Amino acid sequence: MTASSLSPAAALARDLLRCPSVTPAEGGALTLLQERLEAAGFTVSRVVFSEPGTPDIDNLFATIGGGAPHFVFAGHTDVVPAGDTAAWRHDPFAGTVDDGILYGRGAVDMKGGIAAFAAAAIDFLAARGRALPGTISLLITGDEEGPAINGTVKLLDWARAQGHRFDACIVGEPTNPNALGDAIKVGRRGSLSGTVTVTGVQGHVAYPHLAKNPVPDLMALVGALTTLSLDAGNERFQPSNLEITSVDVGNTAFNVIPRQAEARFNIRFNDQWTLESLRARIRAALEGGSGLSCDWSLCFKSDASESFLTHDAALIDTLADAVEAETGKRPELSTGGGTSDARFIKNHCPVVEFGLVGQTMHQVDERVPLDELDRLAAIYRRFLETYFPAG
Repeated sequence: MTASSLSPAAALARDLLRCPSVTPAEGGALTLLQERLEAAGFTVSRVVFSEPGTPDIDNLFATIGGGAPHFVFAGHTDVVPAGDTAAWRHDPFAGTVDDGILYGRGAVDMKGGIAAFAAAAIDFLAARGRALPGTISLLITGDEEGPAINGTVKLLDWARAQGHRFDACIVGEPTNPNALGDAIKVGRRGSLSGTVTVTGVQGHVAYPHLAKNPVPDLMALVGALTTLSLDAGNERFQPSNLEITSVDVGNTAFNVIPRQAEARFNIRFNDQWTLESLRARIRAALEGGSGLSCDWSLCFKSDASESFLTHDAALIDTLADAVEAETGKRPELSTGGGTSDARFIKNHCPVVEFGLVGQTMHQVDERVPLDELDRLAAIYRRFLETYFPAG
């Protein structure tokens, strides 16, 4: 397939990739999406949210139809930086098609998924003559790759204040590890981050009796964390895991005992824990140490998220059936990986995630085969046909 004969999904993906929407820049991506959706009959709202100390973020909400069931597709047009552009085979913001593959930052995470769903929805509505027994909406943020403060959380609250009540949601994140159809995300582990800080007394290394070195105490506390066994997992989730992400002293001198040392950690945890019980377990593990000579403190970050698992069989089965019909394989129901905006959407309606293969997301030469975009659009189209049966 040549660039001049691209399918609607591939052409929209290419055009979105040409919008340099690196968080927090809108880059023209939402404007382009607004134009395409309005031309198809959607009512589109652009909503900018602000918060002191964070960049303003432009968001989009598009809707068509009325009443229940109300299905919403969620995603983000913001992307991570391209990095060293000289290392790319093609300009990361050129949307280049080369030998049946579309290259560009955001190809799989997740402008390709947005393009596939938008194309599927537009085609579905055109076939139905816009006679829709329910509502289809798109909830698109520009803040998923950033602090996630002025994006999906506030857009969901805004939509609710406008009277919208969602019955089901698909987030178009790249969920498939190897091939399209491998997996549907039906839940996510929670995430909890914290910092352990040890405070001693600064001094000269030649006179240690006049100082208190915080580093040995920090090493002991880090050891208590790294040897901590949380759980063995269960049939729904893999075992919870704690990872030390940094150990910092900030000392550039060889002959100075530092005053303070700290370690940061992150835990991805399953549904055997709540944030409250996990915080208590971490604190107990640290307090169980002995022989410490310095004061220490533990501080948890405020952006923690609980684990969740979606049980909506109608949503899951309808999507799984569509995936199987188009790919020939029954997708695994997965809860692995990191976090996404699904952690916010779960508070409003049942949510699952399904999108492209994620092998090249955030990498140099991020890319997607054109036929994969078309198959994803076909899956979304088939899902809509089943979710909104003809009268």
